[in-house]
Amino acid sequence: MTASTPLTTPDGRYIVVRGRLWRCTNPALPERERQDWVQRLMRARRAVAQARRASDPQAEREARDEVDEAKRALGERGPVWWTDGAPDFTQRKVENTPYAAWYRDLATPSE
Repeated sequence: MTASTPLTTPDGRYIVVRGRLWRCTNPALPERERQDWVQRLMRARRAVAQARRASDPQAEREARDEVDEAKRALGERGPVWWTDGAPDFTQRKVENTPYAAWYRDLATPSE
């Protein structure tokens, strides 16, 4: 794993960022559609930053809404994209989820 490759849970549902789970993009999205939404997400994030620098709350709200739209389209927010009925653990500390043992085992050197 490199610095640019996030730690991903074994089931591919989450990445781990600073000990918290964040939902991955829906792997069933066609690649072209995924790319389009990622580009829209990046533009919206830049617009949020620009609005904040300009102290423009209306533009910031609009840009944040665009971020939310893109993240929902990617499956990172809103209804979960998996179909087995498993709950969503987004934003929870890994140690407080069923992934706790897996995460702990990563930090424990194998013998």
